[in-house]
Amino acid sequence: MADELEPATPENEATEAEEPIKQRKNGLYPGVSDELAENMKSGWADTELHDLQPIAQAAETAARRAALSARFPGERLVIPSGKLKTRSNDTEYPFRASVEYAYLTGNQTEDGVLVLEPSGAGHEATIYLLPRSDRENGEFWLSGQGELWVGRRHSLTESAKLYGIPAADVRELADKLREATGPVRVVRGYDAGIEAALTDKVTGERDEELRVFLSEARLVKDEFEIGELQKAVDSTVRGFEDVVRVLDKAEATSERYIEGTFFLRARVEGNDVGYGSICAAGPHACTLHWVRNDGPVRPGDLLLLDAGVETHTYYTADVTRTLPINGTYSEIQRKIYDAVYDAQEAGIEAVKPGGKYRDFHDAAQRVLAERLVEWGLVEGPVERVLQLGLQRRWTLHGTGHMLGMDVHDCAAARVEAYVDGTLEPGMVLTVEPGLYFQTDDLTVPEEYRGIGVRIEDDILVTEDGNRNLSAALPRRSDEVEVWMASLKS
Repeated sequence: MADELEPATPENEATEAEEPIKQRKNGLYPGVSDELAENMKSGWADTELHDLQPIAQAAETAARRAALSARFPGERLVIPSGKLKTRSNDTEYPFRASVEYAYLTGNQTEDGVLVLEPSGAGHEATIYLLPRSDRENGEFWLSGQGELWVGRRHSLTESAKLYGIPAADVRELADKLREATGPVRVVRGYDAGIEAALTDKVTGERDEELRVFLSEARLVKDEFEIGELQKAVDSTVRGFEDVVRVLDKAEATSERYIEGTFFLRARVEGNDVGYGSICAAGPHACTLHWVRNDGPVRPGDLLLLDAGVETHTYYTADVTRTLPINGTYSEIQRKIYDAVYDAQEAGIEAVKPGGKYRDFHDAAQRVLAERLVEWGLVEGPVERVLQLGLQRRWTLHGTGHMLGMDVHDCAAARVEAYVDGTLEPGMVLTVEPGLYFQTDDLTVPEEYRGIGVRIEDDILVTEDGNRNLSAALPRRSDEVEVWMASLKS
């Protein structure tokens, strides 16, 4: 990695504006001569893009902004994309724009801010962005965030064409907001500078109302979003196939080989993984969010693979399969797996428009409680087990969640609109029951210990029921075995 210039950071960006030629402490060049600085200003071709078309979801983002405008008439609304975060010293984590900002604009660049200014009966939207790197002051090649270091940015004119929103220089926004009058709301937690400029104009309660509205707005997906979620799922299915094909290599190395294999598919076909992949072999499957992925992969054990590809528009799949590493379930593994499968079937069947959101969870938990009583692991009757939640020693988690631009989407929604709400066509949720028998659980027979099973699919609520977006990936134990054998033949 090239190492010469002082990177632009919140601490030094003001200084850089005054002293654009700023050397790294241990850089190899002592400075920039006047002749070189002058030379770098000229001789560059005009690269403005003139034939840009609006992004695919431009109509949808406009409709979302209109709904937001209608909810908060007469108020200035400020939605930032966020800032780069330091990973170590002078390197940053890959940037991912705030979901609220990306949902309303389709833009994914750092430092962006969407502002809706009250105007008449509605609002006028402006997207504030960093313009192209300045060639007069040398920023484009001397700043750590200059275009020769991190890549070309769209000009403000180009951005306006792409996103269908007038674009302006974000570096002027803080001063404008300090002078603003009237009611203001801001989505907090993404841009400290913007929040500081509004500190005397906003309240936590009002800002939370904005965040909650934007979370609930995503409960029902539009056609564009459903299409993106299907893309994410389809890529995820191919990623699972990739993993099965290289299980022998994972056996020779570790769970990391599985993680890397799936990540390759995610990066080739999408933006990234939607969350840290859980590649849990053997007893690691009993750790719900096992993301260390540094354990052995042994024949005879199960592999719990919970992973999802995120599309270039930030929509993620979330799929889990629990696979026999050697291709065949043992008797006890199949017994536990089939119980989870039956629970998932009951849960999926309960997903329908007009039904309560909790119905699929209750249906799946009932099946698992019945099996635990049947196996003698907990004392019945089943109603008693469910009332006291005794099955949770082995089921541990809820049976699903909303899915979208966040893997646990719509998390800020009101309880009455989400968990206590009613399912509607266009909602997408996961159904993912599981059973987990810890290695040190002395309340179960030894043969159960160290076995963890989860099966998870992404379910779209339709007008007449539901559609399993991940149905292309086998679920039934015998079908899983046939599928795995076909990929290894």
